[in-house]
Amino acid sequence: MNQPVKQHLIDPEICIRCHTCEEACTVGAITHDSNNVVVDASKCNFCMDCIAPCPTGSIDNWRSVETPYSLEDQLSWGELPQQAEFGSIDDGAAAVDDIVAALLAEAHAGAGGAAKAPASAAKPSVNLFSTAKPAIATVQGNYRLTADTADSDVRHIILDLGSTAFPVLEGQTIGVIPPGNDAEGRPHKMRLYSISSPRDGERPNTNNLSLTVKREPHGVASNYICDLKKGDKVQLAGPYGSTFLLPDDAATPVIMICTGTGSAPFRGFTMRRQRTAATASGGMTLFFGARSPESLPYFGPLGKVPEKLLKKHFAFSRVAGQEKHYVQDQMRLEKAALADALTNPQTHIYVCGLKAMEAGVEQAFEDIARGAGLSWKSVRDAMRDSGRYHVETY
Repeated sequence: MNQPVKQHLIDPEICIRCHTCEEACTVGAITHDSNNVVVDASKCNFCMDCIAPCPTGSIDNWRSVETPYSLEDQLSWGELPQQAEFGSIDDGAAAVDDIVAALLAEAHAGAGGAAKAPASAAKPSVNLFSTAKPAIATVQGNYRLTADTADSDVRHIILDLGSTAFPVLEGQTIGVIPPGNDAEGRPHKMRLYSISSPRDGERPNTNNLSLTVKREPHGVASNYICDLKKGDKVQLAGPYGSTFLLPDDAATPVIMICTGTGSAPFRGFTMRRQRTAATASGGMTLFFGARSPESLPYFGPLGKVPEKLLKKHFAFSRVAGQEKHYVQDQMRLEKAALADALTNPQTHIYVCGLKAMEAGVEQAFEDIARGAGLSWKSVRDAMRDSGRYHVETY
């Protein structure tokens, strides 16, 4: 049996036949007829030049195959074929893609099933840059978010993309590639971080993005990022993720539950709503857990967000003289509002943070649902299947 190879394909169901990919291809690998736009496997060199110009993401599809699909096959398609079952593939880019997919699948496992994007969410761009061909960003700023007396060092990093097109949506993830090699002489592995800024940048219409990163004692990537200085260059891969996204309707009720740096995507969500819900209520509720106010990222800025836009509920577990209070405890205190939200067919729920929080949040929802005469599993599964229940934990 031949060793499986990776083949670049175009999704005919999404492609709008604008031919920007064909114009961008420098090796003549992309062609078309009156039916489809297709990629010639014998010419494609995986340069990725065609990915960024595509307005729909249809160009960014891949299959592992024993024998590449012919042009004749592709020109006849109405939809992409399913991925066949294979073992490992001796392809560095494919291996990285598989690792990222596995990490994201693990992060979303708490949703109770396959994650789905909200029906109204914008179409995300994914896999535009790789470890082999990264985007280069310049550090605009590095700010400590937690107090000097806090037991954790959490940083807000702003990265300028300059003239590089690196489109991201709130809730997506990027890969940061630390420089250098490990003890065995191999390049350091890429690490994934959630975007903490909205799609149009830290300020409207700026080509930058931000990350929220906690310094870990022995973390190669986290220490590298937390030590970055203004003007430093950073290699980025991605964007990744196509399900943990914000509904486009600014009036959609959104419940966000997080701990620590799990607040990163919710900062992006909130800033997006601030820019698009000028006359709407915002419909957002945040449950945020941390050890203390001093160790809670964005505590000061969050306090300035109007309650009309964002209802805020904090839970602190290590405040001197007070009992431990976790995010699930705060949820139970708001059980009436949460029970009402569970019966609203428009409600979206997002959970992000340490994997250890999952059990407590899940139990709180079970208790709240039971008290309202509901089955949490049935409610959760229905929400997940309609793209309204989202979990990303690590």
